[in-house]
Amino acid sequence: AAGGRPCDARDFGHGSLVCACSATYCDTLDPVVLPAPGTYIKYESSKAGKRLERSEGSFQRNAKTPDFHLTLDTAQRYQKVKGFGGSMTDAAAINIQSLSKDAQNHLLRSYFSEEGIEYNLVRVPMASTDFSVRLYTYADVEGDFGLKHFNLTEEDTRMKV
Repeated sequence: AAGGRPCDARDFGHGSLVCACSATYCDTLDPVVLPAPGTYIKYESSKAGKRLERSEGSFQRNAKTPDFHLTLDTAQRYQKVKGFGGSMTDAAAINIQSLSKDAQNHLLRSYFSEEGIEYNLVRVPMASTDFSVRLYTYADVEGDFGLKHFNLTEEDTRMKV
């Protein structure tokens, strides 16, 4: 992370490096600012050890590059991006809660702050998923179409809400 706090790279013997984040240290990024028109900022990670390595460049019209071709049509819009994020499953919450409070703070800042990757959306699954330690639902009474027996579980109140 150029300009921010660098990655504390660790090799756990599986052919790639990871950035270690603890209660006392976590790598950070400088806040991202929009580049000038016609230029771009690229962040690259690789199995060889690059971790959000920042570089800048400029777009070139009709450049001939043997391994990469990009066509931009700014007149055609397909969709609007609302944001970026991830999923808060039971497994994710259990792992986050197993960390010390300081390590939790570093981890969450790495995802959601300007010093991190600036996630702004989180999907929270309803009831259990295949990443839960047990199966559970919110309406276990058959035929309860009025949801009179609807009930949040301990996983919801302790990890999701």
